[in-house]
Amino acid sequence: MGMVEVVRCGVTESSHLVHVAVSDARGRLVGGSGDLRHPTIYRSAAKPLQAVPLVEEGVVAALGIRSEEIAVCCGSHGGEPAHLEAVRALLGRAGLGEERLRCGAEPPLRPSVERELAWSDEEPQPVRHNCSGKHAGMLALAVHKGWELEGYHRPRHPVQKRMLAEISRWTRTPVEDLTTVTDGCGIQSYQVPLATIASSMARFGVAALKGEAPASVVAAMCGHPFHVGGTARSCTDVLERARGRFFVKVGAEGVYAGGIPESGLGFGLKVADGAWRAAGVAMTKALAELGALDGNDLAALARHANPRLRNSLGQVVGEIRASSMIEAVGATPGSWSAAPKPAGRTLVG
Repeated sequence: MGMVEVVRCGVTESSHLVHVAVSDARGRLVGGSGDLRHPTIYRSAAKPLQAVPLVEEGVVAALGIRSEEIAVCCGSHGGEPAHLEAVRALLGRAGLGEERLRCGAEPPLRPSVERELAWSDEEPQPVRHNCSGKHAGMLALAVHKGWELEGYHRPRHPVQKRMLAEISRWTRTPVEDLTTVTDGCGIQSYQVPLATIASSMARFGVAALKGEAPASVVAAMCGHPFHVGGTARSCTDVLERARGRFFVKVGAEGVYAGGIPESGLGFGLKVADGAWRAAGVAMTKALAELGALDGNDLAALARHANPRLRNSLGQVVGEIRASSMIEAVGATPGSWSAAPKPAGRTLVG
């Protein structure tokens, strides 16, 4: 059973149950913990899949979209200057302004940026919303296809029908069997079993390794990790350590997903109570057990893999730590054998 514990002075104060599924591209479950088929909403972990139409429909080529702009389409960014620049550049390539964004306005995810806005009395703007890159990409798709721009975020719009078809493709789930919900930014998201998220990421990674459309998406994420998250974010820091060997993407409510193309595996992770503080700890532990992160990586990623708790005096009084996240399917506890660490070919460049 996967668990993330908050330990204070050697005493477990809180704990978070974690469901993890590991699958290959054929949809065969090979490992995990908890409920491997736990009904899970992708939330922002779907963004890499939702960026594929920009490549396949010729939007990237036609509008000259740059790699960092693809990355910000996949991102849940912190609203930092580089993020705003990329979103505005992408909109500009489509001949649009940020007033077209329908993601709503909310404070930036990056706390320092939020404080700066509060001090300056600046109201939150849609372009600073962590999903503004995804929205900009969808608007670019609508422009390229000649679709009506108004209502691009609504389920019946051609843009969202195209996104639904893309999720159906990678999950191998008929459109009519997909459960849809409204995401935090107003666009539909999708609920599937956790194992299905894992297999979709495995297929996505294998397709990237073959040089198919996901290759451009994965290369953008791995080549521009900052645009996927931002300063001190777990997804950004882990992607930087990956150096093109694997990819990860965070989602709200304690979701993480990713793939290791060389080993043909994908994973889906859901913190049962949705705790943000547990997701990065669980994700790094799972990647280590899959052989994608080694001891040096974990040391460099300590702030995410094993955060220290400090009191108001600056004293270290505890830690957040993860138990084992992955057991082989059908095996006895402790028998999971990590996949070899991918080496050689990367997906950057």
